[in-house]
Amino acid sequence: MIQVRSAQPADAEVWLRMREALWPHFDGGSHAGEVQQYFEGKLRMPLEVLVAVDQSGGAIGFAELSIRSYAEECESDRVAYLEGWYVAPRFRRQGVGRALIAAAEEWGIRQGCTEFASDAELDNELSASAHRSLGFEETVRIRCFRKVLGRQA
Repeated sequence: MIQVRSAQPADAEVWLRMREALWPHFDGGSHAGEVQQYFEGKLRMPLEVLVAVDQSGGAIGFAELSIRSYAEECESDRVAYLEGWYVAPRFRRQGVGRALIAAAEEWGIRQGCTEFASDAELDNELSASAHRSLGFEETVRIRCFRKVLGRQA
């Protein structure tokens, strides 16, 4: 039986390891700092972190959630947003991801949201497939760009 609950400070270490597995290209210190700031109430995003736990109470997946004022192709200005979603490899295809998304949807409804959105990198077909299997519809494909202002090379 999979249980999904809000992350607790005791989950910090395992949540950190799962974040590092999901986003390995980010500096590990950045992840640790964000986890610490989340539990100190100093982080604006994510607003909520849900963890899926197995029968022994060990965390096996997480969902990081926020509320965005804009999400591509959404009609409202208060959109529940799936910022991060991860299930440990040995627990995949067992309903853990589905349970996390169902709990995330309920969280969004409790926040007064009527839409739930997410994103995935263009080449991440596994994530796209998982989203579609849980009822998400693909809306747009984009590439984002950035430019530092002020100093010119």
